[in-house]
Amino acid sequence: MVFVMQPEAETQLFPARSTCRSLTISQKDMEQTVVPGSSLGDNRPTYIYKMVLLGSTSVGKSSLAYRYVKNEFKESLPTVGCSFFTQTIQLETATIKLEIWDTAGQEKYHSVCHLYYRGAHAALLVYDLTNKETLNRAKQWLMELEKEFLPDEIVIALVGNKTDLADEREVAAEDGEEFARSRSLLFMETSAKSNHQVNDIFVAVARELLRREGEKAVVPSTSGRQRLDLQASGTRRGCCRV
Repeated sequence: MVFVMQPEAETQLFPARSTCRSLTISQKDMEQTVVPGSSLGDNRPTYIYKMVLLGSTSVGKSSLAYRYVKNEFKESLPTVGCSFFTQTIQLETATIKLEIWDTAGQEKYHSVCHLYYRGAHAALLVYDLTNKETLNRAKQWLMELEKEFLPDEIVIALVGNKTDLADEREVAAEDGEEFARSRSLLFMETSAKSNHQVNDIFVAVARELLRREGEKAVVPSTSGRQRLDLQASGTRRGCCRV
């Protein structure tokens, strides 16, 4: 099912081993990736991906999603069940439409969260860098994802949020980066409040998703070489998993 919603929309829903590369994005890379003013009517393919945000309560998952979609900072009450957003990214060779599922962090919702991340193509494991225990919880979420998905089925990024509270830091950037590297995750530190690298992490995940689409699209040519074809038109789901 494809949800048709405006980027501003937010809907409350109620409960009813990855092998990604470790990645550090430079500002130059980001500028080269996003294509401002690109027309949606061009011949680039469109891919729709489901992304879930996982992590303990109060780590800033909802604030990250709200900042990314609306470019506003919102300190809100804990999410009940799951919130849903959509956003479109224009990359050089394709249009990426993200369906962003912001899951509740409270323990009482843990048993139903797998219903929300089932069929996901990407996940942000968010922790609060001022609270070391939230990093441990993010590691537990990673184990849950590894039970649900086969290698290369999902792009996973570890996100240390709240860099604006540097004086209260309990988790060094090196610790988060080292863990991400050891498990082949993308990694970035962010601040929903100051808007530090919020857009960057979503674009980094989109780039990795598109890179994997490129690997899928490599087919043998008549000359015996491999060729990459990302120019087919139409809207596609990011992978065959439903």
